[in-house]
Amino acid sequence: MSDNTFMVETSTGAYDIHAEVRRIGTDLLVAIWGGEMPHIGAVAVAQPRPSLRDPNVVSATASVICLPAHKEDELAKTVAETLSAALNSPVVVTAGIHWDNISQAGIERVIANSKTLVDLILEETASRWPRSGEIQKSH
Repeated sequence: MSDNTFMVETSTGAYDIHAEVRRIGTDLLVAIWGGEMPHIGAVAVAQPRPSLRDPNVVSATASVICLPAHKEDELAKTVAETLSAALNSPVVVTAGIHWDNISQAGIERVIANSKTLVDLILEETASRWPRSGEIQKSH
């Protein structure tokens, strides 16, 4: 992989998920997948903006496209907004996770794993692309 791409994954042993992260200029493209049939079920595009409560704080707003009969829209939106606000950069997230007959406990594990995945992405972006509130601008 190039200096602009890396992969992370959770390792809880149950309902683990994976992500490939690519820096494109100052923007971020993230593909998240997992389960028995990885795919693209939803796409979210997030743009950083000043928080409505405190204009000195960076927040983000996302738009989502979810394919019919898929349920990854909330995951894609949450991850995109979290990364966009943290990095003060536009972020696109694709998500496609599927386990047959997943239980409610399994869904909760996937949600917890997605939060871990975001933490791993933020840790890796900080070490690869030094920043002060955003991905370092290329000149």
